Amino acid sequence: MRLSLIIGDLLLLNGAIIAVFAYFAERIEASGAIIPTDPLVTMRFLLLFSLMAVAVFASNGLYEMRRGASRVDEAFKVFTAVSLTAVGAIVINTLLPQIGSQDLPFTRDILVWSWLSAIVGCILMRGLHRTCVIWLRRHDIDTRRMIIVGAREPGQLVWNTIRRRPELGYRVQGFVSDSAQIGSIVAGLPVLGRSAQLGRVVQATQADEVIIALSGRSPQDLIDVITQAEDEAVEIKVYPDTFQLITNNELSIGDLSDLPLVRVKNAALDNPWNRALKRALDIGFSTAILLFGAPFFMLIALAIRLESRGPVFFLQERVGMDLKPFWMLKFRTMRVDAEQFGTWTTPNDPRVTRIGRILRSTSLDELPQMINVLIGEMSIVGPRPEQPRWVEQFGQQIPRYLRRHREKAGLTGWAQINGLRGDTSIEERTRYDLYYIENWSLLFDIKIILRTIANFLTGKQENAY
Repeated sequence: MRLSLIIGDLLLLNGAIIAVFAYFAERIEASGAIIPTDPLVTMRFLLLFSLMAVAVFASNGLYEMRRGASRVDEAFKVFTAVSLTAVGAIVINTLLPQIGSQDLPFTRDILVWSWLSAIVGCILMRGLHRTCVIWLRRHDIDTRRMIIVGAREPGQLVWNTIRRRPELGYRVQGFVSDSAQIGSIVAGLPVLGRSAQLGRVVQATQADEVIIALSGRSPQDLIDVITQAEDEAVEIKVYPDTFQLITNNELSIGDLSDLPLVRVKNAALDNPWNRALKRALDIGFSTAILLFGAPFFMLIALAIRLESRGPVFFLQERVGMDLKPFWMLKFRTMRVDAEQFGTWTTPNDPRVTRIGRILRSTSLDELPQMINVLIGEMSIVGPRPEQPRWVEQFGQQIPRYLRRHREKAGLTGWAQINGLRGDTSIEERTRYDLYYIENWSLLFDIKIILRTIANFLTGKQENAY
């Protein structure tokens, strides 16, 4: 698979140069430049160019074949790698006369168009490659057998995450647990043995990977578990729940004269400059959606009014940044008296109208919140806001839940694009929300926005009802 990816990149990169040169050939000759007629000249350039391109792409991590890698991250890496490759092509072409060869007549048009076509081509090719890999994994090719050590909350969190992503190609064989009975079923998976039997379980299941997801264990206990499987031909990973790195990623490793230290850092959005960047993205994106989407908004409003009497919009008090309440806007998707019969939406909720069911399944009912974003009550990306009563309850039950209210509530978020919406685990949602807050970057926001749009276009609106 890695080889096919390398070949695909080289075909696209070389093809872009050859195609652009062919297209501009007449214009090049008309300008007085000379295109080499000796095919060895072109082949020599393309050979050096290809070797350099593979090195650049590899150094940017584009051949690591990581399971579950973000398409947005990959696209940015491709952009960087192709740009560096273009610079390298200029350098190679300049040095060709120094080794007794002829250089190629690179013009500004050729550079720009070959650069653009290579970026688009490589991104599209990699999307096709990923689709083929997912198809192969669904047919039990390029799959990996996995065992999860720990059947309590951390282990179940790992299992639920893998279960939501079948395209990763993992086949979880079961849990190894010291708390659950051997042979029992936990979250749909069998308990295969105790941690002291991990080596034998790995051999029996022919596992490729072991994920250790234990909580409340000492470092020595963790080492003891790892020791049970370290002699097996298996990859061992540790889910760091003990240090809550999924929810509290504020720790980084530094050094002082070769003395390793753990440094505690503030979340990225504590920086005023980062807040200004995020606010600029919010204003620009919400303004564009409100302006260009106005006719579509009117059609939705008309459909709502034609189906049922009552207001087009639904306003509900939610809790935002610094626990300040605000009125969140949505298109009305339920009967006017819906709140008299409950507050938490469930699958096949009878209170939802026909138009409302369509709006909810596509998340189009959330679009009026662009107004909340524009006036600064919400952000495009952030933790989803809850009603005051739920915030009070969750704040007492879930550790660090109120930390998510240090930032603005969002129209979409890291938890939502990972399927954690509706009637799903609040604890798991909180983990994802805190991970987003403490790992924020502008690129992270853009990634979440693009994945939200992709989920909408492909209909992957998990738990949207």
